[in-house]
Amino acid sequence: MTACKQGLRLSGLILACFLSVSVAAAPAVFTGGHLKAQFLFNTLPEDSLFLDSIDTPATDLNSDLRLKFNWSADKVSLNTDYQLISRQGDSIVLARDLSGAVTVPNPVSNDDFRLFDLTHVISEDENGFLVHRLDRLFVDVTGTQAVARVGRQAVSWGNGLIYTPMDFFNPFDPATVDKEYKTGDDMLYGQYLKQNGDDLQAVWVVRRNSEGEVSSDVDSISAKYHGFAGDKEYDLLLAEHYEEFILGVGGITNVGGAIWRGDITLTETQTDTVTSVVSNLSYSWVGWGHNISGVLEYFYNGFGQSDGDYSPGALAANPDLVERYARGELFTLGRHYIAASALIEVTPLWLLTPNVFFNASDGSSLVQLVSSYDFKQDWQFLTALSIPIGPSGTEFGGIDSGIDKKPLSTGLNLFAQLAWYF
Repeated sequence: MTACKQGLRLSGLILACFLSVSVAAAPAVFTGGHLKAQFLFNTLPEDSLFLDSIDTPATDLNSDLRLKFNWSADKVSLNTDYQLISRQGDSIVLARDLSGAVTVPNPVSNDDFRLFDLTHVISEDENGFLVHRLDRLFVDVTGTQAVARVGRQAVSWGNGLIYTPMDFFNPFDPATVDKEYKTGDDMLYGQYLKQNGDDLQAVWVVRRNSEGEVSSDVDSISAKYHGFAGDKEYDLLLAEHYEEFILGVGGITNVGGAIWRGDITLTETQTDTVTSVVSNLSYSWVGWGHNISGVLEYFYNGFGQSDGDYSPGALAANPDLVERYARGELFTLGRHYIAASALIEVTPLWLLTPNVFFNASDGSSLVQLVSSYDFKQDWQFLTALSIPIGPSGTEFGGIDSGIDKKPLSTGLNLFAQLAWYF
């Protein structure tokens, strides 16, 4: 069955649910969205392999138009998010020339492995593209104690605030600046709420394999129970994800005036059982007349390289890590990480967020300063300055490319985004 026919089938399912609502119910319609213009500036060290493809500084100009439509009546709602995305610049060139490099992401949005192909390339050239797509398209049915959703949507699980081993559905890169929307997946989602506040969530994500066929080998079936025990909370996770079983447990509790969160996951791969751990402390206070919220987090990546060797040969010998990196589930190559973040309210409309991501296995780090300023109603200016620190061969200093004395390294990075909400 072609992608077009599958899209029509999904549209027919949504339309049937839409028409099944009693005409007596008074419908409610919500529309809105945003327009974001983005500029990226990145310096490159003189020995960087990237200079074989582009010049320094590398620049990108991007835009993202999101149109939201929500229709609801009684207990049923239809939710749709349309995107028009433009990408233009050096990252497109690098993605094409270095498509085999693990740490060079593909900036082109696509639905190659999703159940429905709801993305269409309008135009494309050697250093840019224009696409439009549906990032949300789902029907929501809400009862007194239960919720069911079918279609393209997003879900986030786990207690990690920076690193998220329990969230394997399109998690954010910890260094991502704009985290307003996760990319949606085609799934069936259900939630049951108990009278005592506990809840059970279940997810079935259907995907296509590399041959374009719907296969259980690449889908995800997961269930998570969230419960309360006095003033404490806990999570229990059981999942089958790409034919691998995942068992997870997490919790939240108070420690003095701070909040302690954490997750532990056990993943049964084809060859081993891999443990990953995240644990963090968050605390809020008033300092120098400003509200401040701080986070200190430790992450143990059981799939990471234990010896700090990120050369192509070493990574090829760790397919479990490479597969998760390629799928966008992991963004770290090492084993031990420490991250610190603080949200400083300079004014009610201006927030500063310094971040530090430290790879304790190789001593490299990424220092980042994020600024968010709502300078006018419905307008926001978001900026970030990121500086990688570390010698060549380390994760943030630039991993080995396989070509002598030419690491995959970058320098100072500037991100600037102007957003208008309507």
